[in-house]
Amino acid sequence: MPALLPTLASHYHPLLSLYAGLGIIALSLLARAAFRLVPVMREAQDLNAATFREKMTRPHYAANQAWNRRWSLLFLVVIFGGILPFCLTAAPQPWWRLPRDGFVILMVYDFVYYLTHRFVFHDSAGIKGPLMWMHAVHHRQHNPCRWDASYIHPLEVAIGLGLYVLTIFVLARVLGAFQVPTIVLTWFAFTEINLHNHDLWEVDRFPFRTMATMARMHHNHHASFTGGNYATISLLYDWMFGTLDHGDGAVKRHRAPARPG
Repeated sequence: MPALLPTLASHYHPLLSLYAGLGIIALSLLARAAFRLVPVMREAQDLNAATFREKMTRPHYAANQAWNRRWSLLFLVVIFGGILPFCLTAAPQPWWRLPRDGFVILMVYDFVYYLTHRFVFHDSAGIKGPLMWMHAVHHRQHNPCRWDASYIHPLEVAIGLGLYVLTIFVLARVLGAFQVPTIVLTWFAFTEINLHNHDLWEVDRFPFRTMATMARMHHNHHASFTGGNYATISLLYDWMFGTLDHGDGAVKRHRAPARPG
């Protein structure tokens, strides 16, 4: 054990983790300001903000959001203080590692989350997920707005963040430690995509068609507790495994047992 401590210490980089956290905050604030320069995105921000303010007038809704803010802060302290410092490096790396590592982190996480969301949080193929009761809190919002991404059970906050950080930790052992910009960009993408999936979004024309599709498909997921669209970063795994839900009930019909003739 004494010999192990110097080895662990040599791989523990809390300052890099702090830089990553500050970078995520700065990028998020800059992006929010930049989005407001685009009329379509500014209108979406205002619509979702107004809807959120209305929902916050409901005591049970406001209590859930406040509860999750407190728990999220605790989880982030653990993540940035005890896990990410073991996943970061200041050593020079070739330029291509940033896009490759970012893509791998997001897609591996999305696959793990797809499986968890489908088989742990939902009733899939007649198999009731053990945490359906927990995920049902999130599904009380049948037509969510942006900030309903955080209207969830505190345990789900831990699971969602935990899966993402576990993905980073495992991949850091496989691919090598990541540079700070990789973590900043992937964390920003992970957060913004999840928030946008819950957006109330009204514009469906170029160049916003992909954003409209992502929001619409996740709203299809919220509209029914027996639908599809379980992934969060992309629709790739739902497409691969036949769980795309276009809001026409096709996924539910596909899973429903045949009635005797």
